Formats: sequence, C-alpha cells, structure tokens
Amino acid sequence: MLLEFIIALGLLILFHEAGHFLVGLLFKFKIQEFGIGYPPRMVKLFTKNGVDYTLNWIPFGGFTRFKGENDPQEQDGFHQQNKWKRLGVLLAGPAMNLLVGILLFTIVFANTGKAMTDQILVQSVEPNTPAAAAGLMAEDHIIKVNETLIDSPEILTSIIAQNQGKEVSIVVERNGTELTFQATPRKEYPDNQGPLGIVLTYHIEPIGLGESISSAFQMAKDQGEQLLKIPSQLIKGEVQPSEVRLVSPKGVYDIYSQVRTEEKASGESTKMGILNILWFFGVVSVSLGYGNLLPVPALDGGRVLFLLPELIFKKRLPEKFESAVNLIGFTILIVLMVYIFIHDFTNPIVLP
Repeated sequence: MLLEFIIALGLLILFHEAGHFLVGLLFKFKIQEFGIGYPPRMVKLFTKNGVDYTLNWIPFGGFTRFKGENDPQEQDGFHQQNKWKRLGVLLAGPAMNLLVGILLFTIVFANTGKAMTDQILVQSVEPNTPAAAAGLMAEDHIIKVNETLIDSPEILTSIIAQNQGKEVSIVVERNGTELTFQATPRKEYPDNQGPLGIVLTYHIEPIGLGESISSAFQMAKDQGEQLLKIPSQLIKGEVQPSEVRLVSPKGVYDIYSQVRTEEKASGESTKMGILNILWFFGVVSVSLGYGNLLPVPALDGGRVLFLLPELIFKKRLPEKFESAVNLIGFTILIVLMVYIFIHDFTNPIVLP
C-alpha cells in the first residue's frame, strides 16, 4: 500500500514538472535538465537538443532545470525570456495537475455515473447520535430542514451549525414517501462525527462520456471554490477547526490507507477499488494544482506574484528584494512543513 501511494504521488509531481517542461519546449526556452526523481543523480539517460534527461536516486517526482532560472542576468536564461511566455511556463505545472485530476474524474464518472449534487442523501447514521434517536436512516433523501430547501451539503451544514442545541425539523423522502423527523444537533461531538451524526452522499445517475468530461471539469471547479470558501466558513462557524487542517504527504497517506482499509473491509469489487483510488488521486492532483497557485514564495503562485509588476507596470522588482522575500518565505514554508509533518505523526488523521 505504501509503495503504490509513493509511486502514484510521485507521478502526480512528475506530471506537474512535465507541464513546465513541455510548455518550456513549446516556447523554445533553454532547458538544461529534465530529471525523474530528485538528486543526487543516478545516471544520465541521454541528451537531446541540449537537454539532459536524468534518473535520480530519490524516487519521488521530478524536476525541470531551466537555464538561468536562479540568475536573472544570465544570457538567454529563463528571466530573459518574454514575460508572457514565462507566465505560461509557470502556470503550466498547476494546469497539468488540474488536467490530470480532470482526466481521473472523467474515468470515474464514465464508469460509475454522476452525483446529482442537488439531491442530498444520508449514506449512514452513527449509533447513539441525534440522527439515530430521531429515526433517520441510510438512503433517506433530505428535502428540507426548518422549511429551508436542501439542495447542497453547504446549505445543510450551515443550517445545522446555526441551530446547534436547538430542535430542528427534518423532512426526508424514503421509498417515495415524505417523512418528518425532529432532531437536536449537538454543540459538542466527536471529531469524527458532525452535530447530527450522519454521513452524506449524493444520488447517482449513469451518464455518457461527454457528460463525464463536463462533470469532471465541474468537480475540479467545485473543489477550487470550496477551498476558497474555507476561511469564511471557519470565521462564520459553519466549519469547525477540527474538521479542517493542512496535511503533509504523511497525512495524505493516512487518509489513503484508511480509504483502502475501508474498501477491503466492505468487500468492494476490484473495479470499484480501482475507481476509488483514481478518484482519491484525482482529488489530490487537483489540490496540488490549486495549492501551487497560492501566492507563496517557492511555489509557482509566488513566482507568478513576483512577475505581476513586470506584466502590469513593465518594471521588474529589484533582485535583492525578490531574493530577500523568497528567502523569508521559503524559511517560513519549511518551518510550516516541519510543523505539519510533526502534527501528522503526533495527531494522525482519523476519517469519520
């Protein structure tokens, strides 16, 4: 399980670098090396058109080394190229991760169908919870809560969060019949449960390839919008801090291993197991795409941020200023990554 995770995550990182590499070739940038894995170098596979293709000892991801990438003054180097082409190269890595995620989503949708996101179903009910006491059951279609139509998980989450400790009326459809239940969302609840104690899912309908592609794009778009909403949801109390956390590769592996263990325990078919893996890494790939667009030094988004003055005002930032900000930002990023790694080891993620 660990080996397949390392290979899959490494491929996603390699695809990211391939995005930079391919667009760099398209724009005729000087590329010195495209490496599979990270240095130290194991062997140079071959050289073509001035590019060294190498295999490196750390078997995780890869890298693209552009001429002059770290020296803005180097002749014909990266920083001497057209600014719009540089922007394209910087965005190509995240774009490749988004496209890979969309491809994986498309494969899953084509094989399983589309989740009707306006039809919220109860997937399971935890025992000894308000939902269990009220009589809610798996496969109930939640229609209304306190007369508010429920057509998205966000609306349901918001209403429940606003009524913690207060009795709410929940209207569901069960086997073609509408039923009404009364439940009181908890103010305090286990980390792996919500105020009601239910797990949500969507109604699934089979679809063709065209709609599978469209749904995959929509899924990637929704994932990005959800990431943007998290800060405001935390401030409003719609999402608890315990439900949101940054994770390291170790944390991602913890989630993956629990998903795989649950699959085996539930006796899912080999096909469904593979589709679940593709879906999981589709989500990870899209997250890598959006994450690399954050305006943080050492990430592609940070490099784009430094490029903006040149694009807008046609004036490059002073090299000393850019170097200082990069150094400070990179240091903070490393400290944050170390903290997240330690947190993932001392407080492992446990899925509900």
